[in-house]
Amino acid sequence: MWKIYEAKDVTKGLKKMPKQVQQKYKAWVEVVKNGGARNLRNFPGFRDEKLKGDLRECRSSRLNIQYRVVYTENKKVKEVYVLKITPHKYEEV
Repeated sequence: MWKIYEAKDVTKGLKKMPKQVQQKYKAWVEVVKNGGARNLRNFPGFRDEKLKGDLRECRSSRLNIQYRVVYTENKKVKEVYVLKITPHKYEEV
């Protein structure tokens, strides 16, 4: 069983987010608790991916088309640290 730790901003901000995002985050937490980030591969709707740039040590999963959960994982002690849940900003080309 994996442990999930949330940044203080995540806990506070989650209450202000849409109910659908809150429910999807709860489902995400259960999936990760039962097998870590590797278990997310079994659920393609989360579209888990490694990030680039300043957050290259982090990963991101979709909660819906707009919101993402950004996290890091410590496989040695089976812990996941949720850094933020944020609306994804699309850049215009």
